[in-house]
Amino acid sequence: MTVALGVAWVLDGLEVTLVGSFGSILERPGTLGLTASQVGWAGSLYVTGAVIGALLFGRMADTIGRKRLFLATLAIYMTATLLTGLAAEAWFFILCRFATGLGIGGEYAAINSAIDELVPARVRGRVSLAINGSFWVGAAAGAALSLVLLDEALIPVQWGWRFGFIMGAVLAFAIVLVRRHVPESPRWLLAHGRAAEAERIVADIEAACWAGQAATLPAVPDDMRTRIGARRAPRLAEILHALFHRYRRRGAVALALMVSQAFFYNAIFFTYALVLTRFYGVADTRVGLYIFPFALGNVLGPLLLGPLFDLIGRRRMIAATYVLAGGGLAVTAWAFQQAWLDAAGQALCWSGVFFLASAAASSAYLTVSEVFPLEMRALAISMFYAVGTGVGGAAGPALFGILIESGQRGALAGGYAFSAALMAAAGLAALRLGVDAERRGLEDVARPLTADAEPLQAARCPKRER
Repeated sequence: MTVALGVAWVLDGLEVTLVGSFGSILERPGTLGLTASQVGWAGSLYVTGAVIGALLFGRMADTIGRKRLFLATLAIYMTATLLTGLAAEAWFFILCRFATGLGIGGEYAAINSAIDELVPARVRGRVSLAINGSFWVGAAAGAALSLVLLDEALIPVQWGWRFGFIMGAVLAFAIVLVRRHVPESPRWLLAHGRAAEAERIVADIEAACWAGQAATLPAVPDDMRTRIGARRAPRLAEILHALFHRYRRRGAVALALMVSQAFFYNAIFFTYALVLTRFYGVADTRVGLYIFPFALGNVLGPLLLGPLFDLIGRRRMIAATYVLAGGGLAVTAWAFQQAWLDAAGQALCWSGVFFLASAAASSAYLTVSEVFPLEMRALAISMFYAVGTGVGGAAGPALFGILIESGQRGALAGGYAFSAALMAAAGLAALRLGVDAERRGLEDVARPLTADAEPLQAARCPKRER
């Protein structure tokens, strides 16, 4: 399940890195002959598609089910990526990038909902962080692929970029076959009056876990149960009321975490190559080599720090990773301004900063996916993802592109300092207003919207996961 669902982030990392590496290649006459503005539009529409896809498919994941959506969105991604590799015109290439973004954006809402609703409470934090951090496995794979696909001694330039996208589609097809075996969320089934299916899924999981053992699971005590009523999907007005009235403090924290990490990441990663080439004189074809230490720090952060989010607690660890990541970036910005670093030193500093920032960013997705009620979970994820990506993802690269264009180290260092301050402020807000969700069942963290009602049809489920 972890591999089948977590591949969404691997694919996203692969996409972003490959497109960044192929940008200058796609401008050549022998390829698509794109202009610089068309390359920029392709990137912008990819992000726009991700925002729209998150909002559209997030709502559908709450209404028609997690499984249908995480199969459908992966199929959209697979088809769009394949067509990208076959594109012959600039307009078609850009359109395919938009469609690819639709699939990736829809993945975020459906996958994060399914992860939290299927993973036991005692390890939910570390599993969610590890899966969200796998974006950088895809980024490293994309960097490695770019070194091979852009080597004209191995592959003609007009075919190398096409192979990159087609290989992404082949990987997606393999994962579609695996995802068919991931079950629907029993919680979602209960909320939609399908208690028998939910019971069958949980019984199959228990049977597999306890196969060959004489012991059996104890019955859940009555005082550890909560009621989930079968009902229609909540209207948008009900969801907005819950977000801005019942859970307004949680919403404020979630918004701060998502916007700050999106600005932090997109501002630096999308201008990573420009900094290396303009300030350190790194050749375009060598940029991929500098992504490896950067990606390594981003992968190891969630893996090594993830268990602490379950052991020490959400609020403390979120605050620690956000504040320390901001502090690390501020120190790196000072060293950059003073010209104390070379290209390798800059890459290593960023690797250390993003060891912390990757865990912080992953914890933002974890927070959004576990602090809101079952009936609105996927849409809440999609809304905060869309706002965070739309604000931080759009403003960050544009602002830092202008600062880099100025050619002044001081101006760029000031941008880094601003991003560091945003991260630190969000971390302190989480410490003050966040929720202690570690090792607690989702129904304890946020009661279902039907928990206090007496619905016509109701199913009962454990209040605390074991």
